[in-house]
Amino acid sequence: MPVDVEDASIRLKPIMTDADMAMRYDPEYRKISERFHKDPAYFSEVFARAWFKLTHRDMGPKTRYIGPDAPKEELIWQDPVPAGPTDYDVAVVKTKIADSGLSDSEMIATAWDSARTFRGSDKRGGANGARIRLAPQKDWEGNEPARLAKVLIVLEGIAAETGASVADVIVLAGSVGVEQAAKAAGVNITVPFSPGRGDASQEMTDVESINVLEPVHDGYRNWLKKDYIVSAEELMLDRKPSLWG
Repeated sequence: MPVDVEDASIRLKPIMTDADMAMRYDPEYRKISERFHKDPAYFSEVFARAWFKLTHRDMGPKTRYIGPDAPKEELIWQDPVPAGPTDYDVAVVKTKIADSGLSDSEMIATAWDSARTFRGSDKRGGANGARIRLAPQKDWEGNEPARLAKVLIVLEGIAAETGASVADVIVLAGSVGVEQAAKAAGVNITVPFSPGRGDASQEMTDVESINVLEPVHDGYRNWLKKDYIVSAEELMLDRKPSLWG
């Protein structure tokens, strides 16, 4: 029995926490405990991965690694996104978007919904990766799945025709929508754009982890997932998103 911290002559009965008890008596946890006991190498590998995730979860994508010891492996909890093309003709893409028949509001709303998941704290979410076209984002209530599906069919076709990524085309469509709406109001503007966003696959997407990014309010679109005691505009005060991410 362990020695009392103040009086070495006293030995105390060990106390098991709920977690300790679960590892011994819960049937599923016990299987894990027994495997760790029988296979120390497996335990070492699992523990190292869990510790690395714990200490790096908030760092963002692997592009933020520093030093020669950084792992080369793609880890799904880092929301991997492949590099996107940059050698396509942006003007051609914008022309095809403008001629697509999509309304300004459809294009702007889709681009905004794609970008608004971005979190500056851990660099998760945002337009890069075009995960708005994948589960779970394509089915989120706030993304208006019916409208989103209609817009994505058109934009994915343009991406295939021009060699641009879907992520870039979504962003460009939002820019076209803003430019056209401004022009209709008598103001000529050009929204700055930098190409190179990539398209993530469903296999690169941890659905359970991504679900925590689901918006429950949006003051820019005056939308609430459910009734709150404050308005959507008040709930947006803790957010500082960029235009498209």
